[in-house]
Amino acid sequence: MLDHIFLSVSDIDRSVDFYTATLTPLGITARLDYDGKGGPPGHPDLKGFGANGRMFFWLREGVVEGRAVHVGFVASSKAEVDAAYAAALRRGAVDNGAPGARLHYDPNYYAANVFDPDGYSLEFVYKNWQHSS
Repeated sequence: MLDHIFLSVSDIDRSVDFYTATLTPLGITARLDYDGKGGPPGHPDLKGFGANGRMFFWLREGVVEGRAVHVGFVASSKAEVDAAYAAALRRGAVDNGAPGARLHYDPNYYAANVFDPDGYSLEFVYKNWQHSS
C-alpha cells in the first residue's frame, strides 16, 4: 500500500487549482501546505491533498518528467469518474480516454483517462468489486 507520492509540476499555482477541482469529485478535499524549511536541508515546499485524515498526494515545483508518471485515483462510483473527468477537462486536461468500461481489464472496470497540464497521465477508476460489502 502506498503512503504518499510527490509529483513535480512546472506551475504550482496552476496545478493546485487543477488538482483541487479535479480531485474534489473523488472526495479528496483536504489541503495542506508544507513549508520545506521545516524539513531536512533542501526539502521542497509541498502542496498536499488527501481525505479521511490522510495526506497522500503532494505537489512540488520542479522539473517535469511529463508522461513518465501514471496515477490512478479511486472513485466510489461511475458518477465520480465522470465528474472528475469533466472537472479535469474544464481545468485544461487533455483527453486520453473518455469514461467507460475498460473491457481489456474487466467488464466492471470503469475509468476515464486524461493528461494533466504538465502531461502526467491520470486515471479515475471505479472497480465495483472493490466496493462490495
